[in-house]
Amino acid sequence: MTWSIIARDPATGAFGAAVATRFVAAAGLCLNVASGVGAVATQATINPTYGPRGLRLLADRPAPAVVRDLCATDHGRDHRQVHVVDVTGETAAHTGPACGPWSGHTTRPGVSVAGNVLAGPQVVEQTLTAYLDEDRPFPERLLAALQAGQDAGGDARGRQSAGILVYGKEEYPDLSLRVDDHPDPIAELHRIYGQWLLDFAAARTYMATREDPAGVYDPEVLDAELRRRLADPAARTYPV
Repeated sequence: MTWSIIARDPATGAFGAAVATRFVAAAGLCLNVASGVGAVATQATINPTYGPRGLRLLADRPAPAVVRDLCATDHGRDHRQVHVVDVTGETAAHTGPACGPWSGHTTRPGVSVAGNVLAGPQVVEQTLTAYLDEDRPFPERLLAALQAGQDAGGDARGRQSAGILVYGKEEYPDLSLRVDDHPDPIAELHRIYGQWLLDFAAARTYMATREDPAGVYDPEVLDAELRRRLADPAARTYPV
């Protein structure tokens, strides 16, 4: 009843994950990402410990070992789906045989797509194809991939929630957006992202960072950036 995509952006080293499903507020437990570490998505009959445990394991082992270790001690693994991308871009995935039709995954260097109870394998295939074909900022590739999966049939049960989570160089997320309950959650996620590019991104440009622990907090500077984005739609670009 869920499909997700996780990826490492080779251009920036950022990690991202995005999910859509016919289930309320799925992104809160499905998506797990950490700067300089990797990304883990867990779904189907979800084991929510996979996310935080997987990120801890990624600190000293590659993605295939993480998936193996997560599943090894879980007696419910046949009902689980999990996929992982590590700091080198290596990917690994597990789809338990009890996840229900149609369920499966596909992985490439730097990106993995997995889903269960979908309209068919084309959902996973088109999600991956859209991500690989896009030449846009990293989060927009993830959003386009989700939309392609929905256009291919998406969750066989319908639509309800979606989310995206991206971490770059900082310990806090570059982007964290969720639609927890909506009749067309991916379209709503796109709409919120457009608003984010106007409002939040103006502030994000000047937020404190590891290199600049204070950042810029002068209201006039922040207001000027917001006015610039309001006046020029071309200026509403991803700032990270």
